[in-house]
Amino acid sequence: MPRSIWNGSLSFGLVNVPVELYSATTDKTIHFNQFEDGTSDRIRYKRVNERTGDEVDFAHIVKGYDLGGGDYVLLSQEELEAVEPGRSRTIDVTDFVDQVEIDPILYRKAYYLAPKDASAAKAYRLLQEAMAASGKVGIAMFVMRAKQYLVTIRPEADVLALETMYFADEVLAPDDIKGLPVEADFTDRELKAAQLLIESMASDWDPERYQDTYRQQVEALVEAKRQGEEIVTEVHQAQPTKVVNLLDALNASVAAARGRRPSAPADGDEPAPAPAVAAPTDRSPGRRRAGPKATPRAVEAAKGLSKSDLYDRATELGVAGRSKMSRQELEAAVAAASAPQRRRRAS
Repeated sequence: MPRSIWNGSLSFGLVNVPVELYSATTDKTIHFNQFEDGTSDRIRYKRVNERTGDEVDFAHIVKGYDLGGGDYVLLSQEELEAVEPGRSRTIDVTDFVDQVEIDPILYRKAYYLAPKDASAAKAYRLLQEAMAASGKVGIAMFVMRAKQYLVTIRPEADVLALETMYFADEVLAPDDIKGLPVEADFTDRELKAAQLLIESMASDWDPERYQDTYRQQVEALVEAKRQGEEIVTEVHQAQPTKVVNLLDALNASVAAARGRRPSAPADGDEPAPAPAVAAPTDRSPGRRRAGPKATPRAVEAAKGLSKSDLYDRATELGVAGRSKMSRQELEAAVAAASAPQRRRRAS
């Protein structure tokens, strides 16, 4: 159960809502301790005077602000504490702004605000509903752990979320980066091919489709070594890639995304859309031949897949319209597209 990391009140106007602050995310990055190779001895670090090599007690360490050129301004802990912002028990909303006006680059870390007790539930819920209806987010300043934060308060589904933000002078302008802004010329054909590639790769947002595969592999490696298994590392040599024309690369990418064999269009032609794989029908009008019928085995295999796996399989098979399909529609389409093709009789 997550623990509250701050408690106080959320204030807007003359209304105060007692709240508690909880982290909305958890860092699952794998961390390691250090050991001397071939031993079980931990590596420890000490604070030492670089001139004498003597260890220095923490109580005798002061902080230095680097002025550049080897010059520092030394500040004691007492001097820093004298200018620290005072403890804050209030998140004081000063403005409500349209959320779309805030550049996402300003956001840092997400938290949840929860009502501190039952007496705060009505005011909490009222604020959440009112903000959701208005499309506005609150802007506030508050102090947590001796650090001052600029934050937004925004309504989510049944909860108020708090997002810490960078201050304006902490965000670099693109002009500060070498090589930006980018100036380049491209043809209409290249632009259309790039747009077609984007459309062919479009899908509904599903965060469950994306996993930290490196962390999973490290955890599997740790478990294997814990079980005493021998680990054999295979080194893959990088193979040089061919330098291809940008338009050819775009067309080939579209073909791969559409699930067909890439074929470069003739010079002057527009990129041709890939043939779609449709869900099977019992009857087809006119002379159209019915699509392949799903076998019981294919249907059963499709039902055993998660929705994200179904979507990945549909992508491999080139199923058209997959991004708008329900789970049942994906099952039917994948099962049909996985069915073996009937051979035509020789005439």
